[in-house]
Amino acid sequence: MENNLVIIGSGFAARQLVKNIRRLNKQVAITLIAADNCDEYNKPDLSHVFSLKQCADDLTRQSAEQFAQENNITLYANTRVTMIDRHIKQIVCGNQHISYQKLVLATGAQAIVPSVSGDDSIITFNSQDEYRQHQDRLQTAEKVMVLGAGLIGSELAMDLQRAGKQVILVDRAHSLLSLVMPAELSSRLTHKFSQIGIQLALNNELTSIEKTTNGIKATLRNGLVTNVDAVIAAIGLKPNISLATAAGLATDCGIQVNSQLQTSDTDIYALGDCAEVEGKVQPFLQPIQLAAITLAKNLLGATEKLRLPNMLTKVKTPDLPLFLAGETHRQDLNWEIALSHSGMVARGFDRLQQLRAFITSESHTSQAFILLRELTF
Repeated sequence: MENNLVIIGSGFAARQLVKNIRRLNKQVAITLIAADNCDEYNKPDLSHVFSLKQCADDLTRQSAEQFAQENNITLYANTRVTMIDRHIKQIVCGNQHISYQKLVLATGAQAIVPSVSGDDSIITFNSQDEYRQHQDRLQTAEKVMVLGAGLIGSELAMDLQRAGKQVILVDRAHSLLSLVMPAELSSRLTHKFSQIGIQLALNNELTSIEKTTNGIKATLRNGLVTNVDAVIAAIGLKPNISLATAAGLATDCGIQVNSQLQTSDTDIYALGDCAEVEGKVQPFLQPIQLAAITLAKNLLGATEKLRLPNMLTKVKTPDLPLFLAGETHRQDLNWEIALSHSGMVARGFDRLQQLRAFITSESHTSQAFILLRELTF
C-alpha cells in the first residue's frame, strides 16, 4: 500500500483528523484501525446520560460504515494492533500486516483505577463501550460512589444526583476541582453539592471494596464503611502509550511529540489524549480540534506548528455551571472575587497586575468570553 496513511484509533481525535484531511485532499489513501466498533458518539455526552435516561446506543451519531463511506477510508473495526514494525513500516494485527507511509497514533487514554482490594469491581466510564458494559447496573443503581472530584467526577456526581440517585463523592484533596481552582473559589460548588444532597468525602480515599449479596461494601481511609450499588472511577486518565513504547518511540506521560505533532520517528505522529505535545498532555476538545487541523496539513506536506490560544473550560454541572480559563492552578495569583446571589466572577492577577486566570459561575458565565480576550497569554 504505497502512500498509505494509517491512523490507529477511532475516537474524537482520529475522526477530526480524517475530516480535516478530506477537506484538503479527497484522494490520499487513509486506513483507520481501531479495537472498538468505530461508531461515532460525542464523548462529553457521557456526563448527562443518567439525567437524560439514555442508554449507550442513544449516543451513537453515525455508524462506522457511514463514516467510512462518507470519507472514503479503509476501515478495520474491532481490530487490535499488536505491534508497530518501524523498520519495514508495517502495522501488525495478529496475522494481518498493513503497510504505511505515514502513521498517526490516536490511541486515547484509559481511566485510572485505584489499586485497592477488590478493585476489579470498580467501573470505568471513559467511553461508550464502557458505559454499554455497565449501563444496566448503573441505571438501576440507587446509591453510587464516585471516586475523584475533578472535572469529570464532579460532572458525573451531579448528573447521577439529578437522576434521583444517592451519591458519595470521594477525593484525596480537601476541595472540589482542586487541580484547577483554589478551594475558596470551588466552595460555591461545594455548597451546592451539599445543598442538593451529594455526600462529600474529601481528604479521603477508598481503601477496599467487597462484593456482598446486596451490592458493594466500600471502606474509606477515615473508617467510613458504606454499602453502595456501584463504584465509578473518575480520578483521571492515563494516556495509552504501550504500542508507542514497544515500538521504541519516546514517551513520558504521553507519546512525546513536537509542535508539528511528530514523534521521535519522523514518519509517526500522535494526536489526542495520548499525545504529550512539547511536555504537556491536553485531553480537551478544543486543543485536539486545533491539533487535528495542524496535523492534517502536515501529513499532506506542510510543516506547520501547533499554536494554542487561551481556551475556555466549561464545567458541566448544570445546577451551578462554571467557566474558567488561564493558569487557574497557579499558587501565586492574587484573586479579586465578586460575589452575588446570581453567581461569581473571580479574576486572578500576577504580581505585575496582569490577568492570568478567571472563573465565572451561573448567570455570570457570559462574561467569560469578554475576559478571555483580556487574558495575558
